[in-house]
Amino acid sequence: MSASDILLETHEVVVRFGGNTAVDRVGIDVRTGTVTGLIGPNGAGKTTLFNCITGMQRPDAGRIVFAGEDITRLAPGSRARMGMARTFQRLELFLSLSVRDNIRVAGDIVRANTGRRIDVEAETDRVLELTGLTDIAHRDVSDVPTGRARVVEVARALMTQPRLLLLDEPASGQTEQETERFAELLRGLADDGLAVCLVEHDLPLVMGLCSRIHVLDHGALIASGTPAEIQESPAVIEAYIGTEVVA
Repeated sequence: MSASDILLETHEVVVRFGGNTAVDRVGIDVRTGTVTGLIGPNGAGKTTLFNCITGMQRPDAGRIVFAGEDITRLAPGSRARMGMARTFQRLELFLSLSVRDNIRVAGDIVRANTGRRIDVEAETDRVLELTGLTDIAHRDVSDVPTGRARVVEVARALMTQPRLLLLDEPASGQTEQETERFAELLRGLADDGLAVCLVEHDLPLVMGLCSRIHVLDHGALIASGTPAEIQESPAVIEAYIGTEVVA
């Protein structure tokens, strides 16, 4: 990987809430065609950083650069049109709609807001098959188990045809088998050229899936590196993973 593969960068990002510094001069990068992990204890600032990246939180200092462009002051909708998509810790689905319609609606919105010529029905079918959801496409999403509902959220994000996919605890509520299938999906997306960044507490998943990992603690970046480097980092061992082997 070269510097030219970097799609997203944060530079010295700071976020303060009153007297509390939630993100403290954090700089990370996410590269095209890879899965990048963002890990750390609860309250480390991971979701706040995601919110800065997607425009939901204005940083007090620092810069966000996407595809070589400074987007620090850009609105969330503009970032989405540039090719960002995300999911949230808490499921954000249309509970009165079917799985298919939850996914389809994203295509309708993209077509209406961008003027792209998207065959929404065909693209919905493609994304359903890609994510392994075809068998439950007709079901109300409110009746779908949490693990697969997480995949519905990812599928809906994929309907926007993103360049960067940001996932906030996407494996939460998944069974071991669902997590294995989910990891295969993310590997395939990265192999097809998508940049993926995930916040996740399932360390075996992160260590087995990510090519690079950034670790936050109390808002500060304490380590960046390969899974092997992260597992051997004294700072990370002390702050988060302990001495247990997680891969």
